[in-house]
Amino acid sequence: MARAYHGNPRTVNYVQSQFMLISRIIKFDYKSVKMVMIRRAVTSRLPTDYGEFQLHAYLEERDSNQDRVHLALVKGVVETGPPPLVRVHSECLTGEVLFSSRCDCGKQLDRALSAIGRSSSGILIYLRQEGRGIGLLNKLEAYNLQDKGFDTVDANLHLGFEPDQREYSVAVNVLEDLQVREVRLLTNNPDKVTAFNQSNVKVIERIPLVINSTSENAGYLETKRKRLGHF
Repeated sequence: MARAYHGNPRTVNYVQSQFMLISRIIKFDYKSVKMVMIRRAVTSRLPTDYGEFQLHAYLEERDSNQDRVHLALVKGVVETGPPPLVRVHSECLTGEVLFSSRCDCGKQLDRALSAIGRSSSGILIYLRQEGRGIGLLNKLEAYNLQDKGFDTVDANLHLGFEPDQREYSVAVNVLEDLQVREVRLLTNNPDKVTAFNQSNVKVIERIPLVINSTSENAGYLETKRKRLGHF
């Protein structure tokens, strides 16, 4: 008969996190290739500080009434010629709009758009996956736990979520709609590389996105490297 364990909470958290990470690896193949329904709803011209883009809005049609709109900012001709520079970026209101220093999301978005703007062709795919997929309210709850000593992984686990609940099938479908089959991927996240290489879109080059840490986000970035396997 199994017995309850009442040991050190940090040990319990570590064991739980390792179990969740292993479970995530086992399930990742399913998460990477699951079918989603999207359709290109609107295309507009979007001049920005980084150059001029074509902005495509994609509607993800879900079983619930909570349909989500994802975006693709396209620079130049991407369906022919050399593989475009691609960034898959997940929504972060606190980092991108409120300039939070808890994370590096806002700076990553700025750096990615700058790099794409300098390229002959490129795509930024903006996915509505706030808080690594747990949503804004839960992300703020996770912030409160981090202020009590939890790292970003253990905070998610404590709230009943996986360390990272994002998936990238929408991004794959967007690239297929844009007739892109090979990409130079701007990322530090191995999950994105795996998701693409398990699809019809292949990563021919991974380009790191280097952001200097601050006193506020140094621990967060270190946790992403050590516990989430980021490059």
